[in-house]
Amino acid sequence: MLLALACLVSGAHVARAAPSAPTPITIGQTHLVDFAADDQRQVNVYLPDGYAAGDKRYPVLYVIDGGLSQDFLHIAGTSALNAIWGRSLPVIVVGIESRDRRAELIGSPGTAAQHKQYPTAGGSALFRAFLRDKVKPLVEANYRTSGDNGVIGESLAGLFIVETWLREPALFQRYAAIDASLWWDDAALAHSASSLLKARPRNAPMYLTYSNEGPETAQAARQVAAAGGPLVCLAAREDLTHATAYHVLSPQALQFLFPTANKQEPEWGFEVPCSKRS
Repeated sequence: MLLALACLVSGAHVARAAPSAPTPITIGQTHLVDFAADDQRQVNVYLPDGYAAGDKRYPVLYVIDGGLSQDFLHIAGTSALNAIWGRSLPVIVVGIESRDRRAELIGSPGTAAQHKQYPTAGGSALFRAFLRDKVKPLVEANYRTSGDNGVIGESLAGLFIVETWLREPALFQRYAAIDASLWWDDAALAHSASSLLKARPRNAPMYLTYSNEGPETAQAARQVAAAGGPLVCLAAREDLTHATAYHVLSPQALQFLFPTANKQEPEWGFEVPCSKRS
């Protein structure tokens, strides 16, 4: 009996099918786009589930710091999960690679001490022109876009997004700045928010957050929110750190940027808490 059982087990082992050869997992496409002479940047594109099966057009979410080694995969995954739950709309996710983040995402040279430490800072206008003149036309020419778009980024990318909302508000229709580094240059951008808003009236809403980075950052975020009034959804999350805020808050940010008409069950916790405290 033992011999027969051994033979059966052995035979089952022999009959087991060998695993198939591995095949690549494809989640998107990469374009290399000239940013400057001898400087090409990744523009990474995630297409939502169902894109290939029809002719539907989709909103676009632009991700600053969207290289493959940056935040592209994280935000593409968040977008896919949100869409499964009906928390936010399915979107085309476009990640734009940055390299010298201080040069590309900051609009001023900073204080004397900051400029000495980071001498390249202050070239955000060039990166904004890259988005406007090369990236957005590329996406709109090659993908089925609906004309609706938003932008998301964290830290220095969040600072860039707030600056863009203040200086070139028509570039995107909705904005999300997670833990924006508004402390830069003694919070000069926040101090100028009211005058910039008066000079360039806008209707694009912005989701703005800050975590436990201290009173200077918190006050700067509140100052921007006060200047923007009802256009700004300010989420104060001092229970989070700069290291944890983006992963925790990106689902809420996408829900703010691309809401659905679905009625969410309260126990799911899909609210977007906003504070507009001055």
